[in-house]
Amino acid sequence: MKNIKLKASLIAIVMAFALSCDKEFLNTKPLDKISSAATWADGPLSEAFIFNVYSFLGYGGFEEQALAAYTDEAMFTHAGRNINTFTEGTESPNNLAWESDTYRWGTMYLAIRQANVALENLPKATFNNATLKEKLIGEAYFLRAYYYQQLLRFYGGVPLISKPYGLDEDYSAPRNTYDECVKFITSDLDNAIKMLDGKATTPGRASKLAAMALKARVLLYAASDLHDGPTVKAKSSLLAGYSNLDLIAYPSGDRAARWNAAKAAAKAVLDAGVGYKMNLSGPVSADEGKNNYMSIALGGQSAVGDPSAATELILQRTHTALYTQEDNWPLGGIHYGINNGPNGYHNWAGNTPIQNLVDDYEMMDGSKFDWSNKEHKEAPYDNRDPRFYATVLYDGAPWKPRPSDVAAIDPANQIQTGYYDDGNGGKINGVDTRESAVENWNGSRTHYYTRKFIDPNPALADNQSSAQVIPWPFIRYTEMALSYAEACIETGDEAEATKWINKIRFRAGMPAVSDKGTALRDRLRNERRIELVYEEHRYHDARRWMIPATTVGRGIKSINVDARLKPGAKAPKTYKYDKSVYNYVYTVEDNTSNETRKWTDKMYYRALSRDEVKRNTKLVQNPGHAQ
Repeated sequence: MKNIKLKASLIAIVMAFALSCDKEFLNTKPLDKISSAATWADGPLSEAFIFNVYSFLGYGGFEEQALAAYTDEAMFTHAGRNINTFTEGTESPNNLAWESDTYRWGTMYLAIRQANVALENLPKATFNNATLKEKLIGEAYFLRAYYYQQLLRFYGGVPLISKPYGLDEDYSAPRNTYDECVKFITSDLDNAIKMLDGKATTPGRASKLAAMALKARVLLYAASDLHDGPTVKAKSSLLAGYSNLDLIAYPSGDRAARWNAAKAAAKAVLDAGVGYKMNLSGPVSADEGKNNYMSIALGGQSAVGDPSAATELILQRTHTALYTQEDNWPLGGIHYGINNGPNGYHNWAGNTPIQNLVDDYEMMDGSKFDWSNKEHKEAPYDNRDPRFYATVLYDGAPWKPRPSDVAAIDPANQIQTGYYDDGNGGKINGVDTRESAVENWNGSRTHYYTRKFIDPNPALADNQSSAQVIPWPFIRYTEMALSYAEACIETGDEAEATKWINKIRFRAGMPAVSDKGTALRDRLRNERRIELVYEEHRYHDARRWMIPATTVGRGIKSINVDARLKPGAKAPKTYKYDKSVYNYVYTVEDNTSNETRKWTDKMYYRALSRDEVKRNTKLVQNPGHAQ
């Protein structure tokens, strides 16, 4: 009996302990998750939540495939990436072309939902740092506005969702008008400006100035041709016949007021910002102009160039060379050099400049380049706008030291995208061509490579053992100067527009302009094309000006470089660009080996996927895309 009583007591104790443990088990918190209440009760955790909202910015424009390949800036070298689906005009709701997550419909709405969660919870957050709370609210407003701005640029009016949906709610929502979207975005930015006023700024994070600048961009777009109903009706039968015109434009209204609003917003940014070398009274030298532009593109983050050029950046995507998740495929950001550099450096030649872009760089005296001009044709890379040399790698351009296994082929470290007389009736294929002995499958199809944004520091080999930390410029001061100049032209203030255009040109080493009327507008548009190249502006600029039929619609041009030995000259053992030895013959060619291009007006806006329209039956498809 004694043993039975002892066992019974032990069982009771074990059961009591078990019940106690059971209650504690039920009350435990998951170790890999943080509750909502805990997040909004803690300043650093709330800040970490906002960092997650920033994460939807991705690499900025430093992805392997660039938006430039959808424009008359670049051609993407590698087939099979679904870029041609768009450039050939065959995109449909059932067959979407390549999209970046930086503007993809579903991804942007995920980002917006996260911003909405923050905006719902931060005002009632219980942590004590009021300054941090206000800053985070301001950043959330900015980010929601930025992501809606991305949707608006690519799709026109979209459903405006200002709260996070819960379970069992009706998730379908109609598209708002273009006007309503602009008002919503600018209201968010006004809130961001208020909340971020006086707050400390950090590179890569939203600031009052960034919110002011994004507002100026949105207002500039709103004043442009593509969003003015009467202009749309005059220029496009497809868009004019769209039954929901208010989704993509203002059917009527005071366009002059819209231009004045854009003008005032851009000027406010110019007055509040600094910019880089925008106070010059005359053009700098060609070498300094090239260095200035290179320094801006490097964002002050290279051992080469002027670090003070970082003052140009208003909002950027910062990068680090530390090993992080972004090193995984697909490569982006820190590996921009690998993605786009020459194959003779073991790079991948991704988004190569096309001849159409090269031809739009002016001569040093401000005149247009012209293939019918004998001097221009014989030496097309001489005496060009200094920004050309900081942007494009062309045949004979000096570049970084070759990798050790290639150095013997090119000890001169010059880009080789041509074909050179070997003196025996044959040709030497340039080491950076698709006929190269070095990874020819990664050779450019246009015979150019991009230089802009690739760190020229010779210590960085542009391969996967090294990484660059050049920031992506979401918004920079010169964009605002160009936007202000454009708005000045459209409001009749040509003298003020000319002043700001010349500020930009002087920094680049280019002479002043004195054009008037349509010629000044054309000059401004080309200046914007050259200054902001590869910064994801051309795609939108061509559309809002309603000129894409004459930009991407021109197709792709490339160059063929044929170096012929001069009479009596002897081919060197190792090829080197040398005008005293070779006569160089340059021939512009149509390039359809990778893709053909055509323009149809349905390409003004991206198609909504069939699945998305099925999920939200209140959605209306964009013009030209079957419902």
